[in-house]
Amino acid sequence: MSRILAIDFGSKRCGIAVTDSLQMIGTGLKTIAPEELIPFLKKYTSEEEVECLVVGEPLQKDGTASSIETEIQAFLKKLKTTLPELKINRYDERFTSKMAFQSMIDSGLKKKDRQNKALVDEISATIILNDYLEFRKSQARNG
Repeated sequence: MSRILAIDFGSKRCGIAVTDSLQMIGTGLKTIAPEELIPFLKKYTSEEEVECLVVGEPLQKDGTASSIETEIQAFLKKLKTTLPELKINRYDERFTSKMAFQSMIDSGLKKKDRQNKALVDEISATIILNDYLEFRKSQARNG
């Protein structure tokens, strides 16, 4: 089986998570600058079989698009030109940063370590990916 990658896109940093080859669980991979994202994805997909890319969809509480959506759309347009064969799915990422921060507290990380924004972005991507995997499982069960 192939892997699934997830991205928590940000204007300064992008968190990336990936599944194991059986697509059982997602784990944090790394955090990189947005301008490094497409070269990273080109290299990664040339070395690993990737079924699809899940890109977080940052919605407001009322369901409207967040202000960063225009940057995400520009990234997706470039990505579709660069890697047209890569399937892209969007997934609601509301509250993932808060959930990531809470998981850092719950795991006992010291305050200094919790201030690492790159780690928050990587954990957010992991949450997006694992939520997406659960969503797929529920879709498969419900037909």
